[in-house]
Amino acid sequence: MKKPYLLLIIIIFSSILVQGQEKKVPYGNNPATGKFYEIRGIKIYTEVYGEGEPLLVIHGNGGSMADFSNQIPYFSKKYKVILADSRSQGRTADSGDSLTYEMMADDYAALLTAMNIDSANVIGWSDGGINGLLLAIRHPQKVKKLAVTGANLVPDSTAVYEDVAELVQPYYEDARKNRNNGEKGLTHWKLARLLFEQPHIPFTALHTIQCPTLVIGGDHDVIKVEHTMQIWKNIPRAFLWILPNSGHSTPVVYKDEFNAGVMNFLKSPYREFKGEARLF
Repeated sequence: MKKPYLLLIIIIFSSILVQGQEKKVPYGNNPATGKFYEIRGIKIYTEVYGEGEPLLVIHGNGGSMADFSNQIPYFSKKYKVILADSRSQGRTADSGDSLTYEMMADDYAALLTAMNIDSANVIGWSDGGINGLLLAIRHPQKVKKLAVTGANLVPDSTAVYEDVAELVQPYYEDARKNRNNGEKGLTHWKLARLLFEQPHIPFTALHTIQCPTLVIGGDHDVIKVEHTMQIWKNIPRAFLWILPNSGHSTPVVYKDEFNAGVMNFLKSPYREFKGEARLF
């Protein structure tokens, strides 16, 4: 089998892993804490767990907040964990015909404002990592610390393995063919375009990120390790953490290591390092 795995399959498999776990709390459908906020022309669905410093957690393409069932109980012991279903995903509907990462980053900034939160720590997985980077770029005052795993800056072979793009192509073509088949068809098309055509974030934009940032990747991720390292190198106050023997699903397959590592990053004061010692 070739080294990279099909991104779409990994995302779906990760969701199945999460859904198959025993959950005492119905994350993503909890009437005790669930709430809709009307922002930027949509009603974004949110849930909040725990108390303390705000921690915004952002899911990946086609997922929902339920994908973080391994993280919510852990981080809610120390933080006010804020979760939301991104635009056109989970319980957050959007009838518009377009979807971009920039739109979602602006949604999250508006959500924090609506919740009277000036700034928050942010964790993002996959597309959520892209949203986290853009949130720190477009709304720097909203992000205190940022941890991203499995993020990419471009959709081409400089970031993603070529055979991954080839395997995703049929999904993209099927979604385009069925894009006029009602709301479901339109949503699939928007998510497919997001996966196949975006993002487009220049390295120069990363230079503007001033918050301490932990850049995470798996050594067998669908995102090339060298691309993850480029993200790290272009963020001024960044740390790098490559998980060994790990694919794209770091918060699921390596949940204990992921949780402990990110917690350590969030609670530790930022320190400058000289030379090449800037590893997490």
